[in-house]
Amino acid sequence: MSSGKNKILEDTINYLKFYQEHSSYTVYKNEINISDFSSGIFEKERVKVNLKPKEKSKPGEVLAVSQNIIKNDKEIFVKETFANAMPPKEGREEGWMECSNLDSFAEAIKDCPKCRLLAETRKQVVFGTGNPNADVVVVGEAPGADEDVQGKPFVGRAGKLLTEILKAINFSREEVFICNILKCRPPDNRNPMSDEIANCEPYLFKQLEMIKPKLILAVGTFAAQTLLRSKEPLGKMRGKFYTYKGIKMMVTYHPAALLRNPNWKKPTWEDVQLFRKEYDRIVESEK
Repeated sequence: MSSGKNKILEDTINYLKFYQEHSSYTVYKNEINISDFSSGIFEKERVKVNLKPKEKSKPGEVLAVSQNIIKNDKEIFVKETFANAMPPKEGREEGWMECSNLDSFAEAIKDCPKCRLLAETRKQVVFGTGNPNADVVVVGEAPGADEDVQGKPFVGRAGKLLTEILKAINFSREEVFICNILKCRPPDNRNPMSDEIANCEPYLFKQLEMIKPKLILAVGTFAAQTLLRSKEPLGKMRGKFYTYKGIKMMVTYHPAALLRNPNWKKPTWEDVQLFRKEYDRIVESEK
């Protein structure tokens, strides 16, 4: 194998490994300029990639790529990516970014097509509800079946428990803003995928930019790990404050988890008490 081709294959392997760890970028056909991977064999491992030769892509067409690590002539499936991603249509990004209030923002993304699978299976986008000038924003993972039907986050038993938790620290649902990282329900309530987060997280950024809260309460392991870019278990992350997009944040257990495991109610109570004390301290310091 020529050194030039060897270098191309090595660069491709490094790129795929990087994407596997940091997958937040959609790849299009016209960004790929390699025609043949079939003979690329390395001493330790090689990557077999399902790529077509370079061809002119159609507007908005996304290249589906699957990655397989081959070791000792045994093919091990690692990850399939990009298949669920759709680039925004021209002008759509600028449209929602220019919204001046939450109502117009919700209207602008109500038919969001970014994640093809979620757009096809959801009943509606669950934007979020509450005070547009809230001091506190509660962030969960993604809508469930009830939320998908009603168009509101945290309804049902878990939602009622969240309302009680907030009430216990002197917050009503009406004075806070409640939303999720994902605005659409994943099929069968599975965990959000990395490309779905990459597509939807900018909406959360925009919501926080418009609301300008003093504090964020992230509930649930997935919400906490996503916002903090961490793989630590929730038990190690709770009980302390972090910063997300310049806003102080605390993480605690999801209300649905408390329904499954009542033993987590005590640490959750400790977390939200600390959260309330920090809120009071911030308010007092601003007087």
